[in-house]
Amino acid sequence: MVEEKALKRIGVIGSGEVGKALAAGFKKHGYEVKIGSRNPEKLQEYSSETGIEADTDAQVAKYGQLIVLAVKGSEAENALDTLGIENIEGKTVIDTTNPIGDKAPENGVINFFTSLEESLHERLQKKAPKVNFVKAFNSIGSHLMVNPNFKEKPTMFYCGNNKKSRDEVKEILIKFGFEPQDMGEMQAARAIEPLCILWCIPGFRENQWRHAFKLLTR
Repeated sequence: MVEEKALKRIGVIGSGEVGKALAAGFKKHGYEVKIGSRNPEKLQEYSSETGIEADTDAQVAKYGQLIVLAVKGSEAENALDTLGIENIEGKTVIDTTNPIGDKAPENGVINFFTSLEESLHERLQKKAPKVNFVKAFNSIGSHLMVNPNFKEKPTMFYCGNNKKSRDEVKEILIKFGFEPQDMGEMQAARAIEPLCILWCIPGFRENQWRHAFKLLTR
């Protein structure tokens, strides 16, 4: 009889809707989870409702064997300093962030503070070269991140420099109800991150947030 591989402890950094949704999703799938914030006390109600313990970013980064970075894009680089890069070196870090700027959407189109020559994902990887970042969960709404109810499995595009970490995230994506699509190394985030722009257009124009991407092959 093959012994089932033990699930890693998950540390979620970010107390917004994405962090809360993914933390609850990991718990649903049997993982031990903690969620981090600069102000853990504001997660008291969430912790009471879900049973997911909240702590400081640094403590959660130390706790997690796999980390989810789910902070506002403009705060992502500084968040690495807050949680302590040394606490996540050698670990897989799922990077859910998008480089959304402060300007209001124009005809539904949000603006980015990055260019097509460098993604936020690449900035994070260059700032913390010993961390195994994998870009994922950035092109769909938080309410659809855990086993969404579509007629077909939606596609989740992902990328990162470490193949072992990409494979680890692939398994998670399958558990969470997605069809994983491996786009290779970190430069692919230059294409994956702008999917957020496209996903948001129907939302801002028509208040329609019920969609996902699907890659068709033949």
